[in-house]
Amino acid sequence: MTLVARMLLRRLLILIPVLLGVIAFVFIVMRFSNSKPEYAYFQGANPTPEQIHQFQLENGLLDPLPIRYVRFVADLVTGDMGTSVLTKKPVLESVTTALPLTLQLTFLGLAVAVVLSLVFGVTAALFRDRWPDQVIRVVSLVGVAAPPFWLALLMIQYLAVGEGLFPTGGYINPADSTIGWLQSMTLPALSLSLPIAAQLTRIIRTSMVEELDRDYVRTAVGSGLPPIVVIGRNVLRNALITPLTVLGLRIGYLIGGTVVIETIYGLPGMGQLMINAVRDGDPAVVQGVVLTIAVGFMVVNLVVDVLYLLVNPRLRSAA
Repeated sequence: MTLVARMLLRRLLILIPVLLGVIAFVFIVMRFSNSKPEYAYFQGANPTPEQIHQFQLENGLLDPLPIRYVRFVADLVTGDMGTSVLTKKPVLESVTTALPLTLQLTFLGLAVAVVLSLVFGVTAALFRDRWPDQVIRVVSLVGVAAPPFWLALLMIQYLAVGEGLFPTGGYINPADSTIGWLQSMTLPALSLSLPIAAQLTRIIRTSMVEELDRDYVRTAVGSGLPPIVVIGRNVLRNALITPLTVLGLRIGYLIGGTVVIETIYGLPGMGQLMINAVRDGDPAVVQGVVLTIAVGFMVVNLVVDVLYLLVNPRLRSAA
């Protein structure tokens, strides 16, 4: 078995208790919340105590909490996240409908953040203490301090309402119109990614400066290797180890940030689905969305761990 395979197997084994802990936490929090599915089911129709009691009996709400937890985990294993008390649809169906949009927004925002941070971080390091570096550092500092929801409102105000370059909200399926999809996703992706890009820019710049000051760089350049080769083959690869670790944590921030961004832009993704479920008192949908986001966060961190192992040769030798 290869080193990467062994490391991946260990990470997968660690994920099992973490996942069970997340499931238990979500289950307990939802059971002690103010959301009452028996009242949401009747949608304000003033049900009688007999009707409420009958609903509780049919849905196992009167069973002891441990029994309900075991049944909940058993249902999850079979892919059953429960049923929405409002729409009467399986939660899994609602999640699979909303998840593609959230994934599109998350990975589009991630791509923008990575590209911008690489370009500006490397540029700032190569022009250290000169005017390009000073400008990039000031701009990145402003970007770190700017919250995504504020950026979203500014972009809607100036780029959508003011200039009319983009729609103010809504979503266009890429199967219907690729150009329309790009227009509808550009502002949300920028709003989500710019603070992350600003943070990564500062980290990449610092890592690059540290690597450029190492002896092996001066030796390689002094031996006649072109600086662009040394930077591209050695410096950049070594400098990306720390930013890659931070990126794994920031991806979780991106996933969580979609809740606010989707609400502002009216995108029918996971964030909008959860907000509507919380507002309408539909706990099955809330816990289904939260669990899906938690699993996605764990999978992303697993992928980042593997990439970190591939980039860092010292970890490969220790694995």
